[in-house]
Amino acid sequence: MKRFKEDLKLTFIALISAIIHAFAITNFSIPANLYPSGFSGITKLTTDLLLDFANIYVPYAILYFALNIIATVFVFNKIGKRFAIFSIIQFTLFSIFTTVFKPMHIVDDRLLQCIFGGILNGIGIGLALSFNFSTGGFDFINVYFANKFKKDVWNYIFIANCTILFISSIFYGVERALYSIIFQYSSTSIIKMMHQRYTHKTLTIITSMPDEVANEILRNIRHGITEIQVKGHYSHDNKTMLFTVVNSFQYREVIKIVMNIDPHAFINVQNTSAIYGNYYQKPLD
Repeated sequence: MKRFKEDLKLTFIALISAIIHAFAITNFSIPANLYPSGFSGITKLTTDLLLDFANIYVPYAILYFALNIIATVFVFNKIGKRFAIFSIIQFTLFSIFTTVFKPMHIVDDRLLQCIFGGILNGIGIGLALSFNFSTGGFDFINVYFANKFKKDVWNYIFIANCTILFISSIFYGVERALYSIIFQYSSTSIIKMMHQRYTHKTLTIITSMPDEVANEILRNIRHGITEIQVKGHYSHDNKTMLFTVVNSFQYREVIKIVMNIDPHAFINVQNTSAIYGNYYQKPLD
């Protein structure tokens, strides 16, 4: 029953994600002739080129769905099955909604279309990733390599997307490509803010209750802790420094644990750019 409720919840999230994602594409990207990142951008560029230079009309939804099926076959056995299944649900619903939704007149300013369309697009994608599935396409590739190297690779994905923009600039001019960069950057910024599975925080904790603090952290979060004996230069008190690295979405929970046990503890939180060596990352289901 618990698994059924969880699956029902994820299906609902996939539905909301697909609606937001499709709304951004049909009401901002396509009307403004903007090229999104990933397979959405590849699909729009391909359909534009086929129609304008070969007079061949290929429905956006069909090509997008076909490209994602190919990507799914590639990664299905290399990432979690539940991750892949709910990703399939999301991009299938997205493909349907891009056919059903009709463009609405929202705003004429192209810069606003880029910014707010990109934000909505990022929310749709980021929502899926926050619940441990994806929107397919480059998301699959990103998660596969992030899972392997234990770090966020969205910046590299952004560089890869520039190739799409370069090709579009050759056929449709630089202006369209430059506006598309704004759309993509807005989208990527939101995704990086929402999806923190592969970003980390380093916590340095100075406490007089090391055993209680460390045991409670280990009981709640499966990450190692290094213990070092220290002495305060001002107070001359002997204390213990605990050093640990956790996922970004976990560090507030760790702070709460520490302060509940030792309200006088000192905690320093730092961003961690990369991790090498033995670090536990819970695999995707």
